[in-house]
Amino acid sequence: MSYERLLQTVTSILIMAGYAVSERCGMRPRSFDLIARRGDEILVIKGVVHIDSMGEEIAHELAAIAHFLKGKPLVVGEKARDTELERGAVYLRYGIVSTSAMTLYDSLVEEVPPLVYAQPGGLYVNINGDLLRNLREESRMSLGDLASSLGVSRRTISKYESGMGTTLDIACRMEEIFDTALVEAIDLLSHSNPFEEGVTEHPEELPSGFSRIGVEYFSTRNAPFEGLAFYGDDTILTVCGAAQKVMRRAALIANLSDITNSRAICVIKGYNKQKRVGIALIIGESKFESLESGSDLIHLIDD
Repeated sequence: MSYERLLQTVTSILIMAGYAVSERCGMRPRSFDLIARRGDEILVIKGVVHIDSMGEEIAHELAAIAHFLKGKPLVVGEKARDTELERGAVYLRYGIVSTSAMTLYDSLVEEVPPLVYAQPGGLYVNINGDLLRNLREESRMSLGDLASSLGVSRRTISKYESGMGTTLDIACRMEEIFDTALVEAIDLLSHSNPFEEGVTEHPEELPSGFSRIGVEYFSTRNAPFEGLAFYGDDTILTVCGAAQKVMRRAALIANLSDITNSRAICVIKGYNKQKRVGIALIIGESKFESLESGSDLIHLIDD
């Protein structure tokens, strides 16, 4: 499947699952391709045929944008290490959940979550440790008895009962012994965002006038917007520059702003008018420089 076909497939799956889907981000390089929203749930999605081709910088920005938009980053692809992604399996790349389009379909449309996650060495599953302990004790099996049946150590069985994952083969053998399902489903959207582990309470500030009016800012390098501005609980997608550059991006930024329930402002150098493209406000640099506070910025966008 080509990159174009992959994104078409992902878009169709999201629509079938009841998501509102943004226009595609056509610039290169790009940290994400689509943003989708269903209720309060936001997905920031990167499509790549080969999930190992995504670099660390792109992954970091994907995770950061998802964090600041209060969403989840997700990578959808076809291959990893020259093999097809397993249907029903979840992979991690730089801490971001990665999966196939068919697994996405199963999870979001059919509501059949994946059971398996891939790690170096094979396929693994999460098991219900409390249930395993109860079944073992009800069967009057010691840790050593179960360990002997599975060919592992007593310590390993204790770890399973404490929540450690195991191989698909071991899990299947445990389910055969107790004739009970022990494998727990994986929620694609419950995995923690890797960006959140190192983020500070305040994003970095951009010394281009936003800090002057008390607005915090996170700069992007590979997104259609140049950054995300924050004032209180309000998030603003921003771009600033020459008219040709800004106008080329304005419609997409407006669409992304609409999907994410945020605001959008485009600042053009040497521009003396004020207009809108969709819900994105377009103003001149001098108008922006006349603002005295973040609340002035919010009121300007909303008027």
